[in-house]
Parts: sequence; C-alpha cells; structure tokens
Amino acid sequence: MSIIPPYLKKGDSIGIMCPAGYMESARTNACVNTLKKWGFRVIKGKTVGGKSRNYFSGNDSQRLEELQQMLDDDKIKAILFGRGGYGTSRILDQIDFSKFKKKPKWLIGFSDISILHFQIQKKLGIASIHGPMGAAFLSENGNSPAVRSLLDAITGKKAMYSCASHPNNKKGKTVAEITGGNLSMLIHSIGTPSEPITKNKILFLEDVGEYLYQIDRMMLQLERAGKLQQLKGLILGGFTELKDTTRPFGKSVDEILQEHTAHLNIPVCFEFPISHEKENVAIKCGLRYRLEVRNDLTILEEV
Repeated sequence: MSIIPPYLKKGDSIGIMCPAGYMESARTNACVNTLKKWGFRVIKGKTVGGKSRNYFSGNDSQRLEELQQMLDDDKIKAILFGRGGYGTSRILDQIDFSKFKKKPKWLIGFSDISILHFQIQKKLGIASIHGPMGAAFLSENGNSPAVRSLLDAITGKKAMYSCASHPNNKKGKTVAEITGGNLSMLIHSIGTPSEPITKNKILFLEDVGEYLYQIDRMMLQLERAGKLQQLKGLILGGFTELKDTTRPFGKSVDEILQEHTAHLNIPVCFEFPISHEKENVAIKCGLRYRLEVRNDLTILEEV
C-alpha cells in the first residue's frame, strides 16, 4: 500500500494553484471561503486568476515554479488544484519531488491532474486524492456530498460510498489497492514514466467531452496495452458531454463500455459517482478499498 501523507487538522494550510488551464480567481472564492469555514488556512497562488492571455494559467515556467514552491513549502499540508484542462504533463518531468518524497502532502484534483496522480503513485508510492477541485465548491455553497467527501478524506475519515445498480454491472466483490482517473489521461500516460500499474488493482475511469468513437478507441487501447487483463475490479464513472460524428457511430457510451468489459471475470460497476459533474466523490488513490457489486447496489469502502 502507498505511503499516506499526514491528514489535516484545523489550522493547517492548504495551497491552491493551477498547473494547467486558466481559471478566473473569482471561481475559487467559494472554495477559499469553504476551506476557511472548515478551519483551514488558505494560500492562493498567482496561477489562480493570473495575467495569462492564452489557455494556460501561466507559461510552463510560471506553473512549474509555483507548483514546486508549494510542494517544497513545509507550511502547506495539502495542494488543492483549481482546475485541470490541459497542461500538467508539460511540466511533469521537470518537477523535483525530492523534498515531497521526504515530507509528502495530499495532492487533490482530477481530470488533467490524473497524470500527476499516476506519476507519484508509480515513481514514489505516495497516496493522493482524486476528487473535487476549486470550481466544485460553487455547487450548493460548498456543501454538496462530493465536496463534503473531500473534507472527510483530508481529515482521515474512511470513505464508504454506494450507488444504484446498473443492468451492465458484473456482480462480485474484491479488496485491492485503487488507482485510476481520466480515461484520456490514462491513455496519454501509456509508454511514459507515469504509466500506472493496473495489475491486481481496482481501476476507476471517467471522461468528458469526447466523441463516442474516441471512447471506443481508448477502451480498445487499454485492452491492447494489457491494462484490463489482470484487474481485481473496474469502476466506470460518468462519461459526460459526449459527442457523435455526422455519420453516427452507432452505439451509446454504455454499449461501448459494455462491449469492452463483457469478457472480464471481475466486479464491474457502471455509473459510479466519479465524473466531471457534481457527483465526483473523493478517492484516495493508492489505498485499499473493498468493492462489492450486488444486484441491488454497489458499495465502495475504504479498508
């Protein structure tokens, strides 16, 4: 099992920065206010609402410098990323993890941040949190179940989630270390130092904004790369805002996912609340979870 960074207590400092896409500073106000209400201090970086005029929250050097500073700052006990988008992989290989390895802290985010989760699990064996980022706190004034699950995660409460059954589910139960994140980013990691080990793991996947044929192609790539063959369990979250070509692909996303998982003799769950939508519960990547897929519901519980 992975090294577990220290859990947070009231008075600890949380850094907020954007290692990838641009985010307006105002979109983090609810996040900052909620974190303070929870009893934490907040250090907001210059990459949040910076002066960038393009897609990124700053040039590569600026984003790298700020992320490095927050990783090395002993006062900061966790880094909550403002948003993903694209860009973390552009600076990933330049990050110096030497101090972080000696004094790990929780890194929190999803989407493009998945590549960072993969990297620190693969190279350092340190747990991290796949969960809500800055903009998620706008929902229900930071009191949504997903945001509340993040508070539980960073303060050391063990998670227990459930979701409704789905006709494509495959029943079963298993206990294993969990890994996963954005499907596109997992494909992006294959053949790189960030490529996660999936053997004997529970894998979770989600994605947003892709064409249906791209989901099919990426699932095929996972199969061809051997990423599905020796799993202990598979969790499929939300695949949202999908697009179709002018000439229809001919299958729904559920049909695509079912086709690529039908041969697996492991528990498989569809439509778990991990996604780019409001339902995006916090998962501690690198820790052990119990997955039970039943006729009536699915349970995912940290053990």
